[in-house]
Amino acid sequence: MSGVGAASALIKLGVVAGLGVYGLANSLYNVDGGHRAIVFNRLVGVKDKVYPEGTHLIIPWFERPVIYDVRARPHLVEITSGSHDLQTVNIGLRVLTRPVADQLPTIYRTLGENYNERVLPSIIYETLKAVVAQYNATQLITQREAVSREIRKILTQRAASFNIDLDDVSITSLTFGTEFTAAIEAKQVAAQEAERAKFLVEKAEQDKRSAIIRAQGEAKSAMLIGNAIANNPAFITLRKIEAAREISRSISKAANKVFLSSDDLLLNLQQLNLESTPGKR
Repeated sequence: MSGVGAASALIKLGVVAGLGVYGLANSLYNVDGGHRAIVFNRLVGVKDKVYPEGTHLIIPWFERPVIYDVRARPHLVEITSGSHDLQTVNIGLRVLTRPVADQLPTIYRTLGENYNERVLPSIIYETLKAVVAQYNATQLITQREAVSREIRKILTQRAASFNIDLDDVSITSLTFGTEFTAAIEAKQVAAQEAERAKFLVEKAEQDKRSAIIRAQGEAKSAMLIGNAIANNPAFITLRKIEAAREISRSISKAANKVFLSSDDLLLNLQQLNLESTPGKR
């Protein structure tokens, strides 16, 4: 009988120890950095308290923790919509969202743990289509910042009703249909051709003014030379001396030897009349 009693005591001790280990292992849970936790109780439901980072106690089996990531997470969305002038627009949007930490119990009761998949796609698609339809295709290009601000304003208001905060909204891509793209390229080519034609016209005008100024200068120079010759015949002699100097300098720099008469080289200076005035003999 003593052996049976000892075995029964050992069984009871093992059961108690097992329950103790189970209770200890399941009565503690950790909340990592950037996360928050709420507790679901089998008797009262979701508690209103939000638990911060760290280690916390719960009642095993009666309670279980639900942990949320409250850090901002990106969501990339691409849709095809129509502009105000009925152009096909492919627009990509990047949204940074996070849940409102103080409202996690409400989020769990109304949306569950996968709140992003239940809320964000629908409100983002609806907002993008509504905003894009207000602008023409060219306005979407030239007023891109204004379009982004309008999308962010509407999305922030819509997400706030679901206890979701938006940290940033930005347009990542914006493309159009092939017909509109071809029209833009043709417009750019036409603008470049117009600028080129304008440049050619301005260049022609500048060349014309340069030719007029050059002709006026040459006429003035010819008049001055004519006056100099009329007033002083020695001016021609001076020009012959300068020409002879230039010819001799060019020949002296040449690698080959050249033999020419002094008449051809204008070097017959001894025969030049160096009288400065016609009255002297």
